[in-house]
Amino acid sequence: MDNKQYVDKYYMTEVDSFEDSIYCHHAMMGENFIAEHKHNKDQFLYTEGGIVFLKTEEKSYFLPARHYIWIPAGTKHSIHPSSPEVVMRNLYFPRFDTDTAFYKKVNIYPVNDLLIEFIMFTNRWTGNIFPVEEPKYSIAKAFKLILPEISRTELPLALPYPKHDKLKDIVKYLEEKIDENVGFKTIAKEFDVSERTLARLFQKELNMSFIQYYTILRMLTALKLLLDEKMSVNEVAMRVGYSSLPTFSNTFNKIIGVRPSEYVKNKNLLL
Repeated sequence: MDNKQYVDKYYMTEVDSFEDSIYCHHAMMGENFIAEHKHNKDQFLYTEGGIVFLKTEEKSYFLPARHYIWIPAGTKHSIHPSSPEVVMRNLYFPRFDTDTAFYKKVNIYPVNDLLIEFIMFTNRWTGNIFPVEEPKYSIAKAFKLILPEISRTELPLALPYPKHDKLKDIVKYLEEKIDENVGFKTIAKEFDVSERTLARLFQKELNMSFIQYYTILRMLTALKLLLDEKMSVNEVAMRVGYSSLPTFSNTFNKIIGVRPSEYVKNKNLLL
């Protein structure tokens, strides 16, 4: 697939050239990194052939197979694919009078079979689609309109960035000792803070509890490890600090929406 338009940085110059158009682009990344930028249009991003990390000013998002991310207009973001061969399927939409609160926040959602079919249908479109181009424009607009109806489950595949210096050190410590199942009391003692202060720090700075943050960190790490074909589910469970495979599997299912064994079984089909 030709990646010339990525080299020309289409997303910096062409997406917002016409205020009322819907812009469509399917292409191999061709890059290891897309620098921070923003659009005047909302962005739908679905990837194939690998995984993508997307960073905003507030959070770091992990976009696995069979999921899409919605990026509202004006959101500064950078894109970090697992390889230049990742295929990005992008649709950029202008604001519509019918837009609801759904379209105003960055979120990751699973993709069902209906949306897969719709995404593949859009593969025939390239560049701007103007309102006068009917029925193409109405079909493209319908793509945006159906998203809230079929995207009922938000996946917490994101972690906020800590700004507090001590919390930065704590998060780094958790990442480095991900295989040790570090407890809350251990962290408080290691960093010489009271448990009450530590709990308040996580809630105030990251808007989530220690256990919520640590669980998501472990599951995101597990997702990365499961994409390495050399590692079994049991090995991954141990690498993220779970001595019980059923507990790991149940937690993974609760956060990601499928069991790790299913994810491994399906990943070659999904990527």
